[in-house]
Amino acid sequence: MAQPAITLTHVQLVWPDGTVVFGPPDGLTGSLGHGTTGLVGRNGAGKSTLLRLLAGDLAPTAGRVDTSGTVAVLPQHLALGPGTVADALGIGPVLRAIAAIESGDVSTEVFETVGDRWDVEAEALATLAGLGLHGDASLLTRPVASLSGGEAVLVGLAGIRLRRSDIALLDEPTNDLDATARALVHDAVATWRGTLVVVSHDTALLERVDRIAEVRGSELRAFEGPYSVYREAVEAEQTAAVQDVRDARAEVRRERRERIEAHERRQRAEAAGRRSQLAGGMPKILAGGLAARSERTSARSKALHEGREAGAQAALESAEGRVRDDATIRVDLPQTRVPARRDVLTLQPADGPQVVVRGPERIALTGRNGAGKSTLIGAIMRHGTGDSPPDSAPAPVAEVVQRVAETGLLPQRIRFDDGDATLVETVRAAAPSRTPHEVRAQLARFLFRGSRGDQHVRELSGGERFRLALARVLLADPAPQLLILDEPTNSLDVESVEQLVQALSAYEGALLVVSHDEDFLGRIGLTRRWSIEGGLLVDAAV
Repeated sequence: MAQPAITLTHVQLVWPDGTVVFGPPDGLTGSLGHGTTGLVGRNGAGKSTLLRLLAGDLAPTAGRVDTSGTVAVLPQHLALGPGTVADALGIGPVLRAIAAIESGDVSTEVFETVGDRWDVEAEALATLAGLGLHGDASLLTRPVASLSGGEAVLVGLAGIRLRRSDIALLDEPTNDLDATARALVHDAVATWRGTLVVVSHDTALLERVDRIAEVRGSELRAFEGPYSVYREAVEAEQTAAVQDVRDARAEVRRERRERIEAHERRQRAEAAGRRSQLAGGMPKILAGGLAARSERTSARSKALHEGREAGAQAALESAEGRVRDDATIRVDLPQTRVPARRDVLTLQPADGPQVVVRGPERIALTGRNGAGKSTLIGAIMRHGTGDSPPDSAPAPVAEVVQRVAETGLLPQRIRFDDGDATLVETVRAAAPSRTPHEVRAQLARFLFRGSRGDQHVRELSGGERFRLALARVLLADPAPQLLILDEPTNSLDVESVEQLVQALSAYEGALLVVSHDEDFLGRIGLTRRWSIEGGLLVDAAV
């Protein structure tokens, strides 16, 4: 049997302020094989922190992290770094040394820098081309800052290959990428030679890996196969666990009933024995012996039944521990209903007829990064407010002629003005006519149950902040009849994306979604697609 590429043994990590990431008593234990692995788990489960542990950037508080070979990490923001593509690939010094030799430098230092890598330029270009980034030698001299997000990811992957690292670690590599760049990264992961671990919520990417590993509590579990196989396995486990809980509860009730019935039988038998002794005039010494024996038998019977009941209760608690929390958003939003003939939004492109959104249409807005999607959304949201665009803002691809006043926006970067406000206060700020009791009831449908409504915003995890932002915009008063979502699945874990789909299924207004996530778009019932191509707004039915 092949040795795993990565092994974690009772790994614990506690931040200096006492925050527990992977806690005692057991810590995180598990292993990952060679090949490509998609790492999943709820927001806050510690996925990105686990990558830092694997890379050696963090030392565990306790336990061991063992890797079979060298580890390389793909930086999340490579395009913001200095230097050239060659520098990002790690071959800048070698190329400069070769250029110096060609210019007549014969010093020992430059020859030592080159070593045996005289063909490094050709090797680098071939590696980049193999990942879908084609070009000549001038590509290597491009500033890293000039790369698009997708190009930067591919350059980072090429650098890992050129360094011949045994294990590559990627953290959300397709975030903020357009569809073309995403496809290139997907292909790079699918054809990766060696060991690669990628944290991602991109289900299309997760369908291209060899296995899925889930971080859940103190366990790192690997499921062979792509994401769809993992989901099937989890759903089957959940179904079995729920049935186990039902069976265990029935067993607890049965054992409790038997214990009570046995106790009642003992009491009746003891009472009958005492009556018999009194009626028959049994000698005291004999009666005392019989009573002592009866008490011993009664104690053994009581201990037996209590032990069985305790065992059944322990089995129930074990079964309940295997059941995943119900993370389904179930919400009714009748206030968002928009009449079928109502004009919700009207745009006037420079090159054609007006584009009208009428009734509860669902529209995807797509285009390459930088095409003007955010500019158009900004223009839509400013319409009728009196706000002016930023001085440096380009003109949108269409003029906004009309939009309904009841328009809500879920921005790409979730922000809250007051981190010390409670969840109830945050929602009531957008819906002042709702009572605190009404808001609590609605928040429960967004999985903030019980006293969670009194929690402060600053205490929420990333996924919880998104759910609160979603609740705030959908529960607003007046309710939004046009809802605009800007890259809503960026930085969300897969479970949060599922919750967003559930909430949108209850939304009855018009929907305009900017997204490169085709899997998500395919699940929300699109009726039209807008794309920005070459500065033009293209409108097409689905």
